[in-house]
Amino acid sequence: MIKSIKRKVQQNRFLFEELVKRDFTKKYKRTVLGMLWSILGPLMTLGVMALVFKQFFGRNMEHYVIYVFCGNLLFSYFKEATNGGMTALQANAKIFSKVNVPKYMFVLSKSVSSTINFLINLCVLFIFCLFDKVAFTWKFIMLLYPICCLVIFNLGMGLILSALYMMFKDLKYLYDVFTMLLMYVSAIFYSIDTYAMNIQRLFYLNPIYVYIRYFRKIILEGTIPQFSFHLLAFGYAAAALVVGMVIYKKQNYKFLYYM
Repeated sequence: MIKSIKRKVQQNRFLFEELVKRDFTKKYKRTVLGMLWSILGPLMTLGVMALVFKQFFGRNMEHYVIYVFCGNLLFSYFKEATNGGMTALQANAKIFSKVNVPKYMFVLSKSVSSTINFLINLCVLFIFCLFDKVAFTWKFIMLLYPICCLVIFNLGMGLILSALYMMFKDLKYLYDVFTMLLMYVSAIFYSIDTYAMNIQRLFYLNPIYVYIRYFRKIILEGTIPQFSFHLLAFGYAAAALVVGMVIYKKQNYKFLYYM
């Protein structure tokens, strides 16, 4: 199925590229600063979180701003990619109802545009690391692993959510509540080290925390996670993608009925 998807994307390359460009620029249309908001938005959120929570959680934590930046960066990427993926089919229903194109291309284009935005902000994170005197080592190359896993995970979740949203429009409101809850259990602005070990293990049931933790281990601790950690990160990504592809394949023919 993956080879079939790749072939169809190549066949519709022009449309796919135009969708990515549209998705990336649309949300900044008619704004004064334009695409600069892709950087300023997360930075403003980071500033507020660092200002508010540093006195409570980061008073004795070295590189607290970078700590929060890692968590906020990855969570914001997940939220943007999955929210965009969820509404991708419904928002483009007028196109695929008239033109015979693979419907998953709309979800994929949202994922790609969110990934571009994420990579821009990742460069900003590295600049912050320089100013905060975080040591750069060859281990930073290993950041490619959690990034790739998160890209796959977000795509899989996008496929799942887009298919469900076509049938259940209430999902959008429920998902807003879910992502708010997920943010608080992803340890973005606090450390889990003060909790008992059995409580700490529960955090690893959250895929987003796993990817955030991987980033922090490389950037702030200068260590590469254990092999079991790699398996866990890959497992979440693979599971999301497989489930997403199965749900999409089963529900694909029904989408037109729910437009």
